[in-house]
Amino acid sequence: MNYKIYLSPPHLSGDEGKFIQEALESGWITSLGPQVDAFEKEVAEYVGIRYALALSSGTAAIHLALILAGVREGDEVLVSTLTFAGSVYPVLYLHAKPIFVDSERESWNLDPNLLEDFLKKRAKIGKLPKVLMVVHIYGQCANLEPIMYLCDKFGVTLIEDAAEALGATYHGKFAGTFGKAGIFSFNGNKIITTSGGGMLVSNDRDFVEHAQKLATQARDPAPHYEHSEIGYNYRMSNILAAIGRAQLRVIEDRIKRKREIFDYYQSALKDLPGIEFMPEASWGRCTRWLTVITVDPKKFGADREEIRLALTKEGIESRPVWKPMHLQPVFKVYEYIGEKVAEEFFEKGLCLPCGTSMTQEDLQKVVDIIISLCRA
Repeated sequence: MNYKIYLSPPHLSGDEGKFIQEALESGWITSLGPQVDAFEKEVAEYVGIRYALALSSGTAAIHLALILAGVREGDEVLVSTLTFAGSVYPVLYLHAKPIFVDSERESWNLDPNLLEDFLKKRAKIGKLPKVLMVVHIYGQCANLEPIMYLCDKFGVTLIEDAAEALGATYHGKFAGTFGKAGIFSFNGNKIITTSGGGMLVSNDRDFVEHAQKLATQARDPAPHYEHSEIGYNYRMSNILAAIGRAQLRVIEDRIKRKREIFDYYQSALKDLPGIEFMPEASWGRCTRWLTVITVDPKKFGADREEIRLALTKEGIESRPVWKPMHLQPVFKVYEYIGEKVAEEFFEKGLCLPCGTSMTQEDLQKVVDIIISLCRA
């Protein structure tokens, strides 16, 4: 439907036209160009990492990261179960096997204790996974210190899917900069957008240079078209990079506004029985990319779905929390490690509209509808 208030729509900075005009005047409107180069440099500088590669999507970035991490047919890749399917599809593109790991409650991200138990058991039988892909959910970092320690101890390559967490921090350091590689998404609903696109970042120059080659159809250095490995058409266009440069200039403003919106909802709804908010973990800054609540229907008097439908009726978009990957029909045959914590978040969780262009009137309308449904 055509909503009047969307969940997390794009919010232009006002400078996009200027950068697009620069791209047009340069004559570069394809998948290379000065705007791409500048956007990569500026994102790398923002998050504090050496190298960045602008790509067509976050999923493309994950695919390349897995290839360069050495994932091959039959290998196993640990993945957070509470995520979007785009985190997992590239594992299957490579005919590898995902193993889904449940969430912990402090951040809703991958549980390091479950990870430790699993890796110890696998080490005893000499069957360790190739990669751990930890996903930073809804703008919040996972507890990376124990995760990095375990990956180092057991020789597992760490890749960070920070598609939802550009600008989030862990002990003052940005998401996506801890592992062998990090991934960001600039999809239309993200905190900043290029309309569609993603980025691969790493401190390993060879890793990024090889990814760049693969992303550009794996063309070998020759005057003719020579190919010695399989490549992909994954580069970002110069026009989209121009949009990204304008967006990046306001990212801290967008994070500030996302957090203000969260605070507004929390202040207005915190005293309602059965309503709780996704917590901010002690170790860093959550961008609050999405504001997420959980609803206990026994205490509140209505369930998550009743709230969602009531909002929809008024032209307001909201969305259930990610359905865990181990519950998805396409992934049901793969191993799951956990205690159904992510399932509880899905059953009770609802993402509220939190676009940074929302007015106070918009926010209050959402609040009033939720309050009206409380029958405790």
